[in-house]
Amino acid sequence: MTHPVPRDDIAGYLRAYVAEMAFGDEDPAVVLDRYHTPDVVWHNDGIRLDRERLIAHARPVRRKATRCDLDIHDTLTSGDRVAVRYTMDSALRGASIVAEIYMFGELAPDGRLRRIDQITRTP
Repeated sequence: MTHPVPRDDIAGYLRAYVAEMAFGDEDPAVVLDRYHTPDVVWHNDGIRLDRERLIAHARPVRRKATRCDLDIHDTLTSGDRVAVRYTMDSALRGASIVAEIYMFGELAPDGRLRRIDQITRTP
């Protein structure tokens, strides 16, 4: 399986990362490190998540997630910056969650993400 580098294919990264984290068999730390630097910081609606919190978040999602569909509307990559607007429609043990997500990221020289700032809203 080829793994998209965020710098080269931000939409492919999103699809692969979500699928691997939510439904994969690999250790979440391995998946996270494939796409993000060890010092990654992910701000989601004002909540700061570091590497350890992102890994901890993946474990319960894997137990509860039954479906996760992404509809990627817009992507932009410029130098070491990326921006994506997408809708995520997911099911966690029967409950459906739909969110429109605005993601802005900073890339490391190797193409992985080192910082993400994300805002979500219900459509």
